Amino acid sequence: MVHVYEFMWRVLHVLLHIHRTLITLFRIRLRNWNGQLWSRAIAALLVPIALSFPKQKKLVPAPGKRVGRRYRWGADGKSLEKLPDHIGLLIAEEEPRYTDIANLVVWCMAVGISYISVYDNHGVFRRNNSRLMEEILKQQQELLGLEGSKQHSVEFLSNGTDKQDHQVLSCQSVVKVLSPDDGKLRIVQAAQELCRAVEQMEKTAKDINVTVLDSLLRESKTTPDPDLVLKFGPVESTLGFLPWHIRLTEFISLPSHVDVSYEDLFSALQHYASCEQRLGK
Repeated sequence: MVHVYEFMWRVLHVLLHIHRTLITLFRIRLRNWNGQLWSRAIAALLVPIALSFPKQKKLVPAPGKRVGRRYRWGADGKSLEKLPDHIGLLIAEEEPRYTDIANLVVWCMAVGISYISVYDNHGVFRRNNSRLMEEILKQQQELLGLEGSKQHSVEFLSNGTDKQDHQVLSCQSVVKVLSPDDGKLRIVQAAQELCRAVEQMEKTAKDINVTVLDSLLRESKTTPDPDLVLKFGPVESTLGFLPWHIRLTEFISLPSHVDVSYEDLFSALQHYASCEQRLGK
């Protein structure tokens, strides 16, 4: 009888262990299933939000970057003690780079300069005037964007006249393309015109003075003389750049226009703003 009780006790003990083991396994399975279900629910909620982020990244940076640069350039122009009303870009290098020149023109517009003249001694820009205009418009869109292009629109003048070759909305900046024909040769032509006028009795020698010659040499009464000329290249010469108009012009030399940066231009403008111009006194 004792052996029967002992056997029964051991059977019950084994059944108790089996019961505990089954309960433990059930709890583990239930916990894992609940965890997977919760994870799937969280993923279902977060995946649509996560997928929306790349679209925002594509839309925001580009215009924001342009707007930031545009405001920065405008603020830089306002921060200077004085800003040239008319700036000349004199390229004294053999191979002009249209994109770099166009960048300089757009930067000058962005800081608030009203008149920009582009000149090279070989007349490359004059012969390829339309190409330079197209590159300026292209860089205007690239650097300023559509809204910035509206705020900094440009009018192109060429061939020594006020005829508009191209205009973008209302004009705020004027770009002129110059060549040696606008320099010493133009003075010779003006002198020949005066001589013919005297020969044909239209004028007398007493009528010829500085004012008359000045009126013949100026393409436009509204275009001021250059306040500042930036010369790019190793040549220490003005290369015939508007000799009649640069009596009071400040010249600043830069090594090259190739790969020129906005910082190079702004540094030159800072130098101009700090220099003392005695204006012949």
